[in-house]
Amino acid sequence: MYLSDELGFSYISRACCSENDLAIPMDKRSLKFIEELCSAPGPSGFERQVAMMCKDYASVFADRVYNDNIGNLMFEKDGEDGPTVLFAGHMDECGFIVTGIESHGYLTFNQLGGWFDQVLLGQRVLIMSRKGPLNGVIACKPPHLMESEEMKKVVTKDKMFIDLGCANKEEVEECGVRLGDCVVPDSRFQWFSKTAFKDGKKVGKRTLAMGKALDDRLGVCTVLDLIRSLKEGKIKHPNKVVAACTVQEEVGTRGAKTVANSVKPDVAIIVDVDIAGDVPGIDPIMAPARMGGGLAITIWDGGMIPNQPLKELVFSVCEKKKIPYQMSYVKGGSTDGMAIHVANTGVPTIAIGVPVRHIHSHVGVFDLQDQENSVKLCLELTKAMDRKTVESFIKI
Repeated sequence: MYLSDELGFSYISRACCSENDLAIPMDKRSLKFIEELCSAPGPSGFERQVAMMCKDYASVFADRVYNDNIGNLMFEKDGEDGPTVLFAGHMDECGFIVTGIESHGYLTFNQLGGWFDQVLLGQRVLIMSRKGPLNGVIACKPPHLMESEEMKKVVTKDKMFIDLGCANKEEVEECGVRLGDCVVPDSRFQWFSKTAFKDGKKVGKRTLAMGKALDDRLGVCTVLDLIRSLKEGKIKHPNKVVAACTVQEEVGTRGAKTVANSVKPDVAIIVDVDIAGDVPGIDPIMAPARMGGGLAITIWDGGMIPNQPLKELVFSVCEKKKIPYQMSYVKGGSTDGMAIHVANTGVPTIAIGVPVRHIHSHVGVFDLQDQENSVKLCLELTKAMDRKTVESFIKI
């Protein structure tokens, strides 16, 4: 999810219970791919490794695979002669770029994507140097050496640095670090099951996962598992489906601008994440979606108002197929839909997403059932998008 200006190498683990106790709503192949993709480094402008992983996973399920000149990767699946339906998820995560090496061996950096200053200090990072990943930590002057008034203020990113444990610039350069290297959170991926309660009563188990880059590797996994489901299930669909893995969404939906020109879709479904508002201090009016409460359907955001007939179709499909959903909105951000819905002569577009707690930080949390339902909804929408239905979206 793109945060507007208005406002990799980690390891994988299971926690809290044995594998026999896990209540996994999706097949293990999909879960393994989510783990691997979220653990891979790939901030805005550095998505190549993630793209190669996507190509390895999904090429066998597509009729055609191609990319454009900015790095977007597209997987086509032909159905009956009908409209072109685009499902887009962005590959890039929020990260950083090295902008300087100080004489004492510390790195200065700039953000790639929207970071809140207060989530950064003391966090481990990986610097992707030409000699391989290097461990680092984001730090600042210790509070013991601050004046009392200074301690009361939030430390901003321009006052922070990355410490590699080096003593001078020469040691940093010997490690292979150069200006322009990318930096990603060092955050392990975990999934675990727990007993779920509702109204004070046990209602079974739920499986959660936490890690980095959920925004928007979850959307990428959804659109690729859609292609996989169409192929493996031999599902007929009245259209051409294009699953697009886009680049540079977090820095202004740049990849979306070219993917719309490459694909020329008749309709677009943006598969991103949504802000889970079930967190202390958040008024439910401001962020109504809850983790585990169903797939979030965005009724409007800071960059796009969805096509209304398309929105009503999404609601009706969810209700007919008993797919849990929630309505949501985002005032201070947007998605790839911001660029796609105004491309060419206009594209009927809507955004859906998995509610995730703590997006744009080192560790997000989500419910695997919401992720499974995102694939289910995309599959059902694919079957519903015949030419007559898509033309009705723009009929006046």
